[in-house]
Amino acid sequence: MQLFYVVRSGDTLNNIAKRWELPVKSIISANNLTSPYRIFVGQQLSIPPGINKYRVKSGYSVYRISQMYGVPVSLIVEKNRLRPPYAIHVGQLLEIPPGVSYYVVQPRDTLVQIAKRFNVTTGGQSNPKYLQTSNELPTTAINPGMKLGIPYAPTGDQGFLAYTSNRGGQYDIWVYNPRTGENRKLTNGLGDAQSKPVWSPDSSRIAFVGKDRIIYVIYTTTGLIAGIDQLKEGGDFSLDWSPNSSSLAYAARGTIMLYNATLHEAKALRQPGASEVSWFPSGTELLFQARDASGISQLFRSGINGTAKQQITKNTNGPLHDARLSPDGRFVLYTTPGASVSIIYTVDLATGAVNEVKGGQDGKNYFPEWSPDSLRIAYSATVSDDRGFFSQIRTVERLGNDDRIWAISNCFSTPVTWSPDGRKVAYLSGCKGQEFANELWVFDLTHPVPIRLIEGVPITSVQWSPTPIMDLSKAEFTNDTFDVNFQYPARWHRVSDERYEGNDGYFQISALFGSDSIDKVCHDEAFQKLMPYGSAPRIIQSQNPYEQSCTILPSADQPADMNGQAAFIAQYPNPIMIDGISYNYFILWADKEHIDGISSTLLFLP
Repeated sequence: MQLFYVVRSGDTLNNIAKRWELPVKSIISANNLTSPYRIFVGQQLSIPPGINKYRVKSGYSVYRISQMYGVPVSLIVEKNRLRPPYAIHVGQLLEIPPGVSYYVVQPRDTLVQIAKRFNVTTGGQSNPKYLQTSNELPTTAINPGMKLGIPYAPTGDQGFLAYTSNRGGQYDIWVYNPRTGENRKLTNGLGDAQSKPVWSPDSSRIAFVGKDRIIYVIYTTTGLIAGIDQLKEGGDFSLDWSPNSSSLAYAARGTIMLYNATLHEAKALRQPGASEVSWFPSGTELLFQARDASGISQLFRSGINGTAKQQITKNTNGPLHDARLSPDGRFVLYTTPGASVSIIYTVDLATGAVNEVKGGQDGKNYFPEWSPDSLRIAYSATVSDDRGFFSQIRTVERLGNDDRIWAISNCFSTPVTWSPDGRKVAYLSGCKGQEFANELWVFDLTHPVPIRLIEGVPITSVQWSPTPIMDLSKAEFTNDTFDVNFQYPARWHRVSDERYEGNDGYFQISALFGSDSIDKVCHDEAFQKLMPYGSAPRIIQSQNPYEQSCTILPSADQPADMNGQAAFIAQYPNPIMIDGISYNYFILWADKEHIDGISSTLLFLP
């Protein structure tokens, strides 16, 4: 839930933002304030996550700290589990929440207005229904003085966010659907805490280095998973897909490996010491890091046959890390020299000009990622002071200009990832001490209010799919008794041999005997006495001259307990025998949203 600060006398947006080290624009967006951005005493402001720690100084009491931050003593006491007489000591680290976890309804407020004001939106539209459901309100009616929790709603963005988590008890690759808020596990015990999902450009595949350093490829259109290689301990675990999404490049055993995930063939290029291998957009060249004749780390480019090798950088210092080609292939970025100091540089490949990204004040800049249009870089910059470590989520133009802070993570550093359209950036937060993050957040560069997508589960890495795909893997269903094969959403689970269900739908199969025409069979099913499809179902006959089939769609008055059931009936090419009885027709029941998608993949087994 969002946290709400009550404006007091003397407050301004600038000094409220300064208390929690927040960008002012983030507070403006979180409350949909309009120019000239005036606030008034008693106003409730939603405050995005910021730096909420305070190191106690000599002479400070809980009361004095509460006055300094403008929050009730009770909030500090509760958050830090202090007991009477609430004694604190110099050097103690306190958490200072910016407010309470509820909004107090004001006169003339409506759920629609509240949802719009505090960004409870999905797909750019106000989502008061989500606000009503999260507060378990029987109706949309609200009254002044009522306390409402203001949730973060699914954003409605296209594409999927793949992430690594042990939320199921072991590390796996999961995906989050920002349209529905659904999380789904793609693997079963194959991951590792260091696994990083890497999408192919067409989003049809995800590669990652999993348990025991085995490289796996997930085929998202089928749900199949293939183990393709095993890396040495302590090796380079970076992976990159070719522009046509067919081949995976990585470094192993002193060579550059190019694995074709379509043909299941591997090609080795001898490049001793190579790492950070990636593809140029042409698909005919590779970028990689290796040592020059003097033993100094440099970036090189070469053809995919290992020919025409050229040195790109003129580095004279430490190792180069995080080498990333811009999507248009015109620039490359890298960080150097290491963890304690990490500076981002970009190189113009046409001129060789090197540009330094100034980044955070401590010189700790991590996880740089190019925007889809190649014009900007998103990254996290570590801030350290007496309150501990935090990260600023920043973007900068490729020549180092217009460096901006957008959001705050309480992690030492966090991976960042761009949405397919380049409008949003996702990042991790919710770290406690040295533990992993347990929250996934996103903000829109045109309206930079942080929205929490996931909370309460460990997350170690995240990457947004490069394309705005609407669905992921389909699973294949085969039943030898009814002689059928078709595809269905892989997220559904088996209830019986004939029925599968999920949160968003279901299917069940059977067979019909009798020699009546397809028209009569469909009519008799649609207009049963108990009206399972309502009083006026639609029967849609197939236009395929080679298939005798129909689809039955329910009318608006279908009983609610039928869960939107529709049906597809098709005549078998040859009657089948089940328990000595001959059946001429196959019938598929499914919810009306999935009946066409499933029936369109139907095949009868020979």
